[in-house]
Amino acid sequence: MELTRRNYKGCLKTLYSAIEEADFLAIDGEFSGISDGPNVSALTNGLDTPEERYTKLKKHSMDFLLFQFGLCAFKYDQAKSKYIIKPFNFYVFPKPFNRTSPDIKFICQSSSIDFLASQGFDFNKVFCDGIPYLNQEEEAQLREQTEERRNQQANGLGTPSFISPSSKGPAHVPEEHKDFINRVIEKVEALFTNSEKTVNLEPCTGFQRKLIYQTLNWKFPKGLHVETVETEKKERFMQICRVDDEERKRREQQKLEREQEELNDAVGFSRVIHAISKSGKLVVGHNMLLDVMHTIHQFYCPLPEDLQDFKEVTMCVFPRLMDTKLMASTQPFKDLITNTSLAELEKQLKQTPFKSPQVETAEGYPSYDTAQEQLHEAGYDAYITGLCFVSMANYLGSFLTPPKPFISPRSKLIEPFHNKLFLMRIIDIPYLNITGPDLQPKRDHVLHVAFPKEWKTSDLYQLFSAFGNIQVSWINDTSAFVSLSQTDQVQIAMNTSRYAESYRIQTYAEYIQGRDKDKEKVKQSSKSWGEDGWVKHHYTSSTTSGFGYSRGLRKRSISPVHGEQGIGELVITDGWSQYSYPDSMGSKKMKTDDASGQANTDAVESKTSEGWLKTTDTSDLAGLSLLPDEDEQQDEEGSPEGTDPVSDAEGTVTWQQAPAANARKGQKNKKQKAEAAESSTSLFDVPDVW
Repeated sequence: MELTRRNYKGCLKTLYSAIEEADFLAIDGEFSGISDGPNVSALTNGLDTPEERYTKLKKHSMDFLLFQFGLCAFKYDQAKSKYIIKPFNFYVFPKPFNRTSPDIKFICQSSSIDFLASQGFDFNKVFCDGIPYLNQEEEAQLREQTEERRNQQANGLGTPSFISPSSKGPAHVPEEHKDFINRVIEKVEALFTNSEKTVNLEPCTGFQRKLIYQTLNWKFPKGLHVETVETEKKERFMQICRVDDEERKRREQQKLEREQEELNDAVGFSRVIHAISKSGKLVVGHNMLLDVMHTIHQFYCPLPEDLQDFKEVTMCVFPRLMDTKLMASTQPFKDLITNTSLAELEKQLKQTPFKSPQVETAEGYPSYDTAQEQLHEAGYDAYITGLCFVSMANYLGSFLTPPKPFISPRSKLIEPFHNKLFLMRIIDIPYLNITGPDLQPKRDHVLHVAFPKEWKTSDLYQLFSAFGNIQVSWINDTSAFVSLSQTDQVQIAMNTSRYAESYRIQTYAEYIQGRDKDKEKVKQSSKSWGEDGWVKHHYTSSTTSGFGYSRGLRKRSISPVHGEQGIGELVITDGWSQYSYPDSMGSKKMKTDDASGQANTDAVESKTSEGWLKTTDTSDLAGLSLLPDEDEQQDEEGSPEGTDPVSDAEGTVTWQQAPAANARKGQKNKKQKAEAAESSTSLFDVPDVW
């Protein structure tokens, strides 16, 4: 069902009913852009921490506009053994409803607009008929302003829309406006001598309208109602009516009711988000971190600076989230699915061993046909996201004894995926944990390198040429992460580069420690005042300050002691499979003592020894590169892996650490890498990166 500003109000009850009756909701959004500065590779660096990824997305993505929102409600019909779906496709645009409402500024990215245009996206529906919205803070401010204006008018302090005998003398009219005001007075005087009760003045400026109010207020103290009216083309003119006291009061009451209705309409699409939040239903998305961030930022409240605060806000708005890209990228689906982009995932889940879910579109709703792909229409994308979730959830039922063809969205089998949002391209932190601590890989084999702006990737490869295979992850123009193939090479690189002038190398741990200290200094000094009462400005020095960067580019390299190791074949001594949690327990437990899910809990427990929850050896994953190939980046692909949930005897699901990978020689051939990656069968296991 397509919803715009023209039909939105009439469909609200239908929409609320669909949300309330649904077993789960699938969502998707279309944006005016992705990044206002860094390219996608820099925005999604493979060595980001969750805090860094959140900060970058908040800084570089939130000025774009979410202007189409897809929602699909799925309700299971026991009698028909199929899902009944109700799809909605909303066009959203922050149209100001009056002069005091927010005038939103947003940006567009040409590549995103061009791509959506190529998919047949109707931008006229966005800008002409988009549903307005206000977040909670904006709504509260406007309601306060409206109430204040009413109080001023009641006390005779504001500019009323009717004439009162409060003026003590004529208004001063500039010479150039006297003819205009005299013509207005003649038209008003004619109202009292003929049968006409209303006269509409021609459009005029704001200053002229003010003169009209002041002049009529003095010259006609009673019997008139004056109001400014705005046309569809945004032209403003004045309407003057001859009224008695009773009619004047009635018109004033109508105006107050109209203002209240306009304010309610201005809240607009935010009502949908409030209804979803209030329902507490499971909300399913695909690679949905940006969808969640934009939805909260536009329709609920500005995003907080701190990641932990964002998690708390997210749990208030969406208490139950599920990311199908994370599901498809982990066990038991990872070995069966070769491409996790939404369109390809939907196709692969139609093939054995999966089964296409049985669905039926509710009466009165337009049906989607997956054979006629309508990709990048938010309503359609939400629909196939829901189909993918149902297919994967039902597949988990095949591990039960006896197998079950239908798995409820409330089943304990899918709880390991709850409230974990896929983090693209971060191979050792596959997800953002909304309800608990995030994974903290050691990254002992990673170096932070600061260098002159003129350097390129080839310069870094030359610098570390003696260390064999390396992986470069750019941070900005003057710094990058360099991942070595062996942890014991890190100290050699540090010792060799100790006296370098044109660059600086530090371990990943030192980089994180320095970054955290700088943040703490900024927090402590952000509100420091001098003795003279002026704010004292503090400037934190860069971690690369003091480098003697030479302008000329010359050959540079650092080498370990000759004879310590060969370069041709590198023995992996450490990968990215070692994790630590910030809590003392080392694991995260989730309650599963709901009576309705006991059968599924028992099933989970029965599979921990030999089924899809079993943790297996990850030694065959050596050789996997840190970042995907360029063609994979186009489809926003990644390989999230990390921890493995198992059930204990007390009815809880415990997230345990995956075992460290065995040492293995690095693979050079891409085919060998792919074969190694396919050998893993554990959930969230973390591969070695070389």
